[in-house]
Formats: sequence, C-alpha cells, structure tokens
Amino acid sequence: MPELFSNTVALSRLQFALTAIFHMLWPVLTTGMAIYLAVIEGLWLKTKNLDYYRHARFWSKLYVLNFGIGVASGLPMAFQFGLNWAPFSESVGDFFGTVLGFEGTMAFMLEASFLGIMLFGWDRVPPLVHWLSTMLVAFGANLSTFWILSANSWLQTPAGGEFVNGKFVVQDYFQAIANPFMVKSFLHMFFATLETSLFVIGGISAWYLINNRQTEFFSRSLKVVLAIALVVAPLQIFIGHLSAEQVYHYQPAKLAAMEAQWETAPAGESAAWSVVALPNERGERNDWELKIPGALSYILELKPKLDQPVLGLKEWEPQNRPHMVGLIYYAFRIMVAIGLFLASLMAVTVLQWLRGALAPERVDQQKWLLRAWIFAAPLGYVAVETGWIVRCVGRQPWIVYGELRTAESASHLPAGEILFSLTGLTTMYAVFFVAALFFGSRIIRKGPNLELPAPRTFTETVIDLEPARHGRDRRPAEAQQ
Repeated sequence: MPELFSNTVALSRLQFALTAIFHMLWPVLTTGMAIYLAVIEGLWLKTKNLDYYRHARFWSKLYVLNFGIGVASGLPMAFQFGLNWAPFSESVGDFFGTVLGFEGTMAFMLEASFLGIMLFGWDRVPPLVHWLSTMLVAFGANLSTFWILSANSWLQTPAGGEFVNGKFVVQDYFQAIANPFMVKSFLHMFFATLETSLFVIGGISAWYLINNRQTEFFSRSLKVVLAIALVVAPLQIFIGHLSAEQVYHYQPAKLAAMEAQWETAPAGESAAWSVVALPNERGERNDWELKIPGALSYILELKPKLDQPVLGLKEWEPQNRPHMVGLIYYAFRIMVAIGLFLASLMAVTVLQWLRGALAPERVDQQKWLLRAWIFAAPLGYVAVETGWIVRCVGRQPWIVYGELRTAESASHLPAGEILFSLTGLTTMYAVFFVAALFFGSRIIRKGPNLELPAPRTFTETVIDLEPARHGRDRRPAEAQQ
C-alpha cells in the first residue's frame, strides 16, 4: 500500500476509476428513464388516462435528481484529462477532444435545453410540444451515450488516422467515429441503460405493491416496464454476445483475461469454457477451476471446433498483457449472470401477468415475485459497472489499444497532490451519494399525487377539439349572437 501512495500513474488511474464508477451511476438511469418518460407521456396523450400523466410527473422527479448529480459528478472527469492525463490529451486530443466536444455541445446542451420545458412546461406549452420536449431530452441523453461510446470505442480499436511522432493525426473523422467497436458497443450500452432503468422503476413499483400502496397505479407502471423489457432483456443478451465476439477478433489479450486462459487453444480443436477459477498471475496458471469441455468453442463460433485459435495469456510478455486477471474474469461473469437473471425474472413475471396474477386485486399475493423485483433493482448498476471494468481494465496496459501505453499518458504530478484531490473527490462523492439516497427515498416515501389534475394546456386542447369532433359551435353564446 505505501508503494501505491508514491506511484503517480496508479494514483491517477485510481482517481479516474473513482470518478468514472461514481459518475456512471447517474447517467445510466437518466438515459434509460428518459425513454420511459417519453413512452408514458405518449400513452397519456393517446389514451387521455390521467394515471399516465401522473406517472410522468412522479418519475420525472427521480429523473431530475439523477440528472443534477450526474452533471456535478461528471465535471471532475473532464478536468482530469487536462490535469492527470495531459500527455494523453496532447497526443490524441485532435480526435478524442473533438468527440467529447460534440458530446457537450450537441448532446448535453440539447438535453439540458429541453429539460426545463419537460419539468416546468406542463401548464405553459401545448401537450404535443411538451411531449416533443420529452422526446428531445431522451434523444439528447442517448446521443450523449453515442458520443462517449464512440470515443471510448476508438480507444479500443483506433481508426481513421495514424500516430506520427507520438501524436494521432486524423485522416478520416467518419472512419474514426465509426471504428470497429463503435456500433455494438453503443447498442450494448444503450440497452444496458434502458434495462437498468426499467428494473429500477419495476423494483420501486414492486416496493409499493408489496406494501399495498397505490396498487392500481403501480401495477400499471410494472406492466409498462414488462412490455418494454420483453423486447429489451433478450436483445441485451444477444448484443452482449456480439460484443464478446468483437473482443475475440480485435482484442485477444482481453479475451484471454476474461476467460483466465493461460494456454492457447489451437484452431481445429475444441476449447473448454471456465465457469469458475482461481487465477494465479504470478504462477501463470489457475490454481483450480471448473470447466465445461467444448463450451467456449460454441460460445465464440457456434461450432464444436475452432476456426481460429483462442490465444492464451502466455502468448504475450507480462508487460504487454492485462493484469488483475481475477478482477476481469469475475467482473465479466457477474455481468453475464445478472443479464441472465434479469431476463429470467422478466420471463417469469410475464407468465404471471398472462395468468392474471398481476391484477391490482391479486398482485399482493405475489410477494416472492415482488421481492425478486426489489432485489433486482440495483443489479443493473452492478452489471454496467462490472462491464466497464472488463472493458477498461482489460484494455491495459494500453490507453489506446496497441498504440499508446497508459504509463506514458499520465501527467508527472507529485503523488501528494493526486492524493489530495483523490481524498477531496471521495469526500464530495460520499456527500452526493448520501444526498441522493436521502432525497430519492423522500420522493419514494411521499409517493405520487393521485389527485393531480390535468394541466391547463391539456384541458384547453381537449375543449378546442370538441367542436371539430362533434360538429358543434362551442363559442360563447354572446359571440354566436
């Protein structure tokens, strides 16, 4: 541990990991919940059912809480590129800085600009304008995900230019943005944020139902969640599989760490899949493991025997391969296990819905199922965080894969200064987390306002539509005379 306190690269990595892991908790919910809010508001406009309007008002409170903390916790990340990682910024700033600039000016500003209308415009703008604002907020939030994933994917598979004298020279911005990792990585993250948000909303709804509070109201929100998750959960598993395949083709060292594979499985033979193991980096082996013969061949190529070899970690010199193999190995398995659990929970709940067990008068009898949803509420966050651990720790020792080492990219700062900022950030984030729990739990304990009337603009719109709908003149009597 004392050695860590004097290692500026390790301290800078630790600080960036802290800010990334904490910051990611908040946009994960806002990007997915924004889509849910757009759906629920659309249902209100289509059905004229005020319950959907009250849902939109209730869930938007949690949305804005997450948005505020996400903005505050994300600012230190931007500053770190200039402070802790100045050589990296100088080397790849022509592309990386440009894309992050797109995220700020294009995506974040779009989301922030229409957020005010979404939150405070209910009685000020027509319903369709308000719904358009909600959709633009959702679009902006997910456009932000696109730009961030494009930038991070470029770190995984750099494209669109070349390094000249240690600096990346962009030759084709479109090729750099649409690098080999980008599409599947963006889709994987898009569905991850949406699935996480759905299970958070479903878990909160289940808490109300198990406590017999507003059962009809929250039975409705659980059913909307299920209808969306019916598509999202299986798609996320499929896209996750495609993402693992691209690691197989583009980052074989990371795949070897994900599977704790020390020896190469040659082409033309089957490869076993390790279910659990105890990796020993110093001994370059697994001290023990449980394997399924031939399973990895089917996972990677859907064939009993490999067309291409699965390289083992011993193929690379120790300084050129990922470390913390145990962390990468189990982070990957935790992510996969959570994805399978959430999809299974969705499937079981849909069956109960089809049996009529989710009707408001019967849902309180499904306590075991409701407890499972409450348990599942935070699991999406865990899956997202572990997925990013695999993605970023597995890329090491490269910050730009195969081109620029992490050790060469950190600023030469005194260790004491990094420790000071790390301590300050840890304290600030702890305060943010406690505040989020306090205000979030207060919103949930208070619950929705079931007496909330329709906004004035909605009522006026309905009245204005009546003459055309019924062929009557609804002007005041004086005007008709």
